Amino acid sequence: MKKLLTSFVIMFGLLSLYAGIASAHVTVLPKETTQGSYEMFTVRVPSENESVPTTQVKVEFSSDITISRFEPKPGWKYEIEKDAADKITSVTWTAEGEGLSPTEFGLFNMQGKVADTATEIVWKSYQTYQDGSVVEWVGGQDAEKPASVTTVNPKPADGTGDHHGTDTKEEVKTEQPQEEVKDTTNSSNAPLYVSIAALVAGLLALIISLKK
Repeated sequence: MKKLLTSFVIMFGLLSLYAGIASAHVTVLPKETTQGSYEMFTVRVPSENESVPTTQVKVEFSSDITISRFEPKPGWKYEIEKDAADKITSVTWTAEGEGLSPTEFGLFNMQGKVADTATEIVWKSYQTYQDGSVVEWVGGQDAEKPASVTTVNPKPADGTGDHHGTDTKEEVKTEQPQEEVKDTTNSSNAPLYVSIAALVAGLLALIISLKK
């Protein structure tokens, strides 16, 4: 019985650890957009280190997106990099204070235009902690540290996907990321739900074993 209880405790610990790691990574929202559209993107940064805060976040921009504006965030400053053609290629947010503690996350907003031929936008990001350690979120979707990806849908034939020069539509677009944050937050809890289901199954197995 002692061996059974020990195995159960170990299983529970591993499941809890997996759920925490799987849900904590830099994500760019929305997860879907349209070719040629003007969009507000939100970089969601959870601080996963249990001992030191996140103090800096860098996001690189591919040729599939042209970022032009950034929303000021209290307590943080940002710096941009440009190429020879004066296109913004990356942005780095740096905390002016303590940064994001292990129990916090931050939202960083920016605005830009999706390329007319884009099929997906890969957001490579680098998360720096107060102790100088850097987590590189640049891998593929099956990697341990994946880069966030936004799927780009084809532009409608009637051209309704182009929001350039329309103030009303621009205002509608700025409402979207708030909804996307909620939706993606729910989806990021999937590993937790799997862990809970596995825990319930473990408890049932334990009860059956005790009865035997």
